[in-house]
Amino acid sequence: MVDIFRHSLRLYADPSRVVVRPFHLAWGGNGGHRTERLVREVLEMDTAQTRAELETVLKDFEARHWQTRRVFMTRYDEIEEMLGLDGSEIGDEKRQLIGAYFCHEYSYAAAALMNPSAVPHFDQSGMPKGSMRILMSLRAVGEGHISSVAFREGIITSKNEMKLAPEPPFATATDAVGMDEEEIPEGPITVYRHRDSTLSGTVIFPITAAQSKGLEDLRLVHFTHDDGSVEWLGTYTAYNGSKIQSELMRTRDFRAFDLVPMTGAASRNKGMGLFPRKVNGQYMMIGRQDGENLFLIKSDTLTHWDEGEKLLEPHYPWELVQIGNCGPPIELDEGWLLLTHGVGAMRKYSIGAVLLDKHDPSQVLGRTSQPILAAADQDREGYVPNVVYSCGAIRHGNTLFVPYGVADSSVAFAFIPISELLAGMTR
Repeated sequence: MVDIFRHSLRLYADPSRVVVRPFHLAWGGNGGHRTERLVREVLEMDTAQTRAELETVLKDFEARHWQTRRVFMTRYDEIEEMLGLDGSEIGDEKRQLIGAYFCHEYSYAAAALMNPSAVPHFDQSGMPKGSMRILMSLRAVGEGHISSVAFREGIITSKNEMKLAPEPPFATATDAVGMDEEEIPEGPITVYRHRDSTLSGTVIFPITAAQSKGLEDLRLVHFTHDDGSVEWLGTYTAYNGSKIQSELMRTRDFRAFDLVPMTGAASRNKGMGLFPRKVNGQYMMIGRQDGENLFLIKSDTLTHWDEGEKLLEPHYPWELVQIGNCGPPIELDEGWLLLTHGVGAMRKYSIGAVLLDKHDPSQVLGRTSQPILAAADQDREGYVPNVVYSCGAIRHGNTLFVPYGVADSSVAFAFIPISELLAGMTR
């Protein structure tokens, strides 16, 4: 048995976490355009009515969002460009009010918070011995079951202690500078964190048509290139309501994020976990090509992935329905440690582990015959019951720090001794 320390901290869905999002109007009847009509109605208001309406809006929303007036002005600028308006004689109050009519408040984590991944933070300055600053991604689900990527920063210690940075009072969404959402291309796109926003208050929303219904299950990895430079990469599933597509998030500073669609036969599947460096001169990924087994996939580029070779099949009762990865492989002296998930009877999800050969990851050195984390007791109830699931863990000294989703409803945290985990594996 592995001696697992479960931290008491839990993160839950929170409908009070809101951001301002663009509100798009469709075409109206009688050949007119609702956007044009709405702008005209505001322009025809007199000064007193404009001021009164704007004051009402600000009373309701200014204390709930960061620089609300500037957000409205930015949205007005987008509407002005869309309609080809001459705004030289339109006062600030009318501009702000027009902008407000084309915004709405969105509770991005009202329905669920789940499926976290974790990497070492890009700033380790000032950390005492035995402590590590970490950065987590979280899948946040809001109205319409639309998933977005949220972040949370924190610190873990060698004594299994954990403390998260407080969330700021205001959350802000990344955006593609200079483009209205209707102009977003389908290829790679870069989105930016606002210069005054903390990472713990930043949300990456779906922005392209392929992502329109969700950015799901980001698997972050701290990647080291051949030249020694580092980059934070993350595979995720883009979902448009009917089809899925694996994409790659790339960032060096968590200020700008490149969202890059991947190509190749393997990219039509979800749940891809990238190795943190090249192995034998090639990029490698763990995937689930057939929805049932684990595959090892190799590529000469980070964005094109063809079919791989079968690595593991379901074997033990707790994983007989299907297996998949629970994040990128973690490099140890003993080999590559891969967290897996298995689905058993009653669609119960559990987390296990596999050890792969360090020089030839196609060779399986050991695997856990029993789950190391499973849905039971307090980890059973929620939006999707009987599920525990992670998108990535961190090695900290001799311990594995595992954030994991519980019943698609909350996020919990575990510390697992690596030596005990390896000792409990079977060949």
